[in-house]
Amino acid sequence: MLAPWTRDGRVRAEVVDVAPEVAGTIVDIPVHDNQLIHKGDVLFVIDPVRFRIAQAQARAAVAAARDDRALKLSDAQRRQGLAGVVSEAEQDRFRSTASVANAQLDAATAALDLANLNLERSIIRAPVNGYVTNLRLRVGDYATVGQPRVAVIDTDSFWVSGYFEETKLARIHEGDPARMKLMGYAAPLTGHVETIARGINDRNSAPNAYGLQDVNPVFTWVRLGQRIPVRIGIDTVPPGVVLAAGMTCTVSVGDEAARPQGVVGRVLARLESRI
Repeated sequence: MLAPWTRDGRVRAEVVDVAPEVAGTIVDIPVHDNQLIHKGDVLFVIDPVRFRIAQAQARAAVAAARDDRALKLSDAQRRQGLAGVVSEAEQDRFRSTASVANAQLDAATAALDLANLNLERSIIRAPVNGYVTNLRLRVGDYATVGQPRVAVIDTDSFWVSGYFEETKLARIHEGDPARMKLMGYAAPLTGHVETIARGINDRNSAPNAYGLQDVNPVFTWVRLGQRIPVRIGIDTVPPGVVLAAGMTCTVSVGDEAARPQGVVGRVLARLESRI
């Protein structure tokens, strides 16, 4: 029995849209389009001058708040030792003033932490290993908070989506071996079935203006099987094969796909390689 197979396979990968967490003018871009990068590499740098000034201001505020707290604590302690001379109300007032000074120091310290963090985040680094793709960034561009500026294809996330007819799903199981033949390469990839999708879009389920299902009245006599996505994890990639998200391939699944091919299998494989 021939293994379940489909010509409708696609190489896929996760794409990370890198967006800055601080705004400013871009002053350096040490990467170029389609460059291989590693996690932690610098992608681009936002002008740090404003963030360094904010950091210096925050440090000065912490120093002032620390001195003010020391003075307020000293005043409160002196009045605490003058029981009978200083009224209880005045002692409470100075204790409250010291508590406020302590809180102000905490706030100034938090502001300094934020200034340090903003300065650190003016250097945008790669969150994953991958390839920079479709780089349109230039020195002098203005970076806005939360707006993606660099796309990175995660090289550790490649997989294959095979779209199998529903009539073939009974012979496909999670963990089954799989073989993927890319259109541009002769050597096949090997892998295994990771998951099977549990749903696809039903065009008849869309409601109309009254909330009722809009069922297509036309039903053809030739009924085509729906194609269900099957996620294939890639185990081995032959030397010299360059994977790119969006590539097409033929996918076969099951024990038959991993066994030596007979005459019919070799004929089909040759036909498959020429499609």
